[in-house]
Amino acid sequence: MYVVLSVAASLDGYIDDASDERLLLSNAEDFARVDRIRADADAILVGANTIRADDPRLLVRSEQYRREREAAGRGSSPTKVTVTNGGELNPDARFFTTGECAKLVYVGTAAAHATADRLGAAATVVDAGDPVEVHQVLADLARRGIQRLLVEGGGEMHTAFLTADLVDELHLVYAPFFIGDPNAPSFVRAAAFPQSQHRPMRLLEALPIGDLVLLRYRVRGA
Repeated sequence: MYVVLSVAASLDGYIDDASDERLLLSNAEDFARVDRIRADADAILVGANTIRADDPRLLVRSEQYRREREAAGRGSSPTKVTVTNGGELNPDARFFTTGECAKLVYVGTAAAHATADRLGAAATVVDAGDPVEVHQVLADLARRGIQRLLVEGGGEMHTAFLTADLVDELHLVYAPFFIGDPNAPSFVRAAAFPQSQHRPMRLLEALPIGDLVLLRYRVRGA
């Protein structure tokens, strides 16, 4: 499986501020770029915290891209995937209520039955270990025919996939400002990363997008 991790961050590495409103770190051109990447993916994965905080739809926005996917027999938007140890998800979240695509919830063993009861027909709930193990998540996705996975956040998911060395490409967009609040969520958590000075990632592209900049890295196998 080919895994792309996509994130937008402030110059000091935060993916949001500490307020109740979602902070926009991208511009229209970058949102269009991400929509193309979504359209190319078989599945989009976010953590449960992202669903609770941002209530994302995770759908392909472009009508042209949706038509292209449907013409190829893929469905208008990729499968939606989330990961949670405790299963505390609201079935009324837009993750579950929007789009005709499949919704998969990978949950810790102890919470699997309660989560399945809570979500009902809104999603397929999969016991993914206790705690959830990302290798197990990818193995199950592969069995379901997922060949290209887009990971969109948040920080816990970024950290889990990078530390497990499961990311093939990193798409990192920097916004031209600082957050400066240690209470704000960061791109990654403190961890031991295999991507180090002794094993650096390889830069594939550096692209200005207005006042933003996209850095695209080869991660696994660099």
